[in-house]
Amino acid sequence: MAIDYEKLMAREFPVVTQPYDMRDVMLYALSIGLGADPMDEKQLPFVYEENLQVFPTMAAIMAYPGLWIREPDTGLDWEHGLHAEQGVEFLAPIPVEGVITAQTRVTGIVDKGEGKGALIYTERTGVDAATGKAYFRVTHTTFARRDGGYAGPSDPVRAPYPIPERAPEMVCDLPTMPQQALLYRLNGDPNPHNADPKAAAVAGFPRPILHGLCTFGIAGHAILRSCCDYDTRRLGALYVRLSAPVYPGETIRTEIWREPGTKTAAFRCKVLERDVVVLNNGRAEFSQT
Repeated sequence: MAIDYEKLMAREFPVVTQPYDMRDVMLYALSIGLGADPMDEKQLPFVYEENLQVFPTMAAIMAYPGLWIREPDTGLDWEHGLHAEQGVEFLAPIPVEGVITAQTRVTGIVDKGEGKGALIYTERTGVDAATGKAYFRVTHTTFARRDGGYAGPSDPVRAPYPIPERAPEMVCDLPTMPQQALLYRLNGDPNPHNADPKAAAVAGFPRPILHGLCTFGIAGHAILRSCCDYDTRRLGALYVRLSAPVYPGETIRTEIWREPGTKTAAFRCKVLERDVVVLNNGRAEFSQT
């Protein structure tokens, strides 16, 4: 079954409603490594009831539409789909408990050609179920490796954010725990590739891998720590391209380049143990300098 461009662009996704509470907020922060240093009081507001705050990148997992590419009406070969890019625009601080709703929509499809795959761009805005207030906007790119050459219209490829050739101005090293994927999956992402060695081997990995959105959250931690002194009000948006998996227990180094005269920074993440870039073409936007 091939992609039907018009049908996929017009696909109506169900509205996802997600209630959450303080325990969910603390679990998410713990699962991306906040609280690793028990004496770091700047991390405490994300993992402790007193003055609790939502860590901003939690937006990436809220009102998530699930593995929708598995649905037969999409025309996609879901077993060969990859999470390629992730972005979140932070519109307002998320309350520490409540109900979030969001409806995903397809915003673009790129036909890279026969044997080269296709890119599917989607977006969802998380709003308060009671008031309609918008808290975040999430963008997601799926690389459908087996679905190029569908002989239909094609939208333009969105250019990646460039990484400067000069040395980074800031570097932040954050370790991951060997059991980090087992903890992170309790947020509602039960993919067996992140837990079961046998399932990981079938997918071509020597051992279970860390969730891409967990790596995204760790990058957000590095940016908030290095550029915002843990002040969530200063972080406006994060965008990245996922380039390689992380194995739990590895150390993630985030390299950051501030853009002179702007409220933006470029960044990328690599694992020190293998010197492999795992997140690339990162862009951070700040509401304040």
